[in-house]
Amino acid sequence: MGRTVHEKQLSQNIRVLVAAENRLLREALARALRKDNSIRVVSTIDFASETVKQIAQAKPDVLIIDPTGADFSIVKLVADAIREVPDLKVILSGMEVDHLAFLRWVRAGIAGYLLKDASANDVVAAVHSTARGEAICPPELCLALFNWVARQEMPICSPDGNQQIRLTRREAQMLHIVIRGLSDKEIAMHLNLSEQTVKNHVHRLLHKLGTANRQAASELFSPQAHTPATATLPGKRIHPSYLSQEVFPVLET
Repeated sequence: MGRTVHEKQLSQNIRVLVAAENRLLREALARALRKDNSIRVVSTIDFASETVKQIAQAKPDVLIIDPTGADFSIVKLVADAIREVPDLKVILSGMEVDHLAFLRWVRAGIAGYLLKDASANDVVAAVHSTARGEAICPPELCLALFNWVARQEMPICSPDGNQQIRLTRREAQMLHIVIRGLSDKEIAMHLNLSEQTVKNHVHRLLHKLGTANRQAASELFSPQAHTPATATLPGKRIHPSYLSQEVFPVLET
């Protein structure tokens, strides 16, 4: 499928701003980027009270940040910069393999995370990838991201519609399977989990639903119930019968 005119123009003239406390590093990154004719370095800046304002004025497509040596919250800077330039893609460079820090940056809105051993070519490739709307995540940190997403909760309306019950994706998936009447052993085989793990998931699920047993949960939340439950996702409301393995990927929590 061919690219749009905007995508072709963007690939030929990607506006990049480099922000780092170390001047030598800023200049080295800028030189490496300028070797690529499709990249235009609009500015190199350090961290100061006017940093966000400088980013807003430059309106880059991609912002490269090396937070080393910064004496204030770069997480806030990232969030503020994205608010000022909504389409901005932020790449962090010189980072450690730190799961908690990585997830904190993801929540702030970054599009790329480069480790300390990344080469100049890696930085250039990351600029092109993020400009195309892709994300850069080191393999060492992908599992942490997947597990974090799997643990996120989603609201499900109670059958009477009077309250919302927050279920993890695994619990929402488990609700669909429980409604189908599968045993612990069958669920364990279906999800490739141990029976004890399944029992733990079901126990937590029934506690959240406020039901005494599986039968009660099935009677309340089955598609045939008089007041069907619904799940809320961005832009749509989903019936429990669709809370399936296809909608919620199998991820161990």
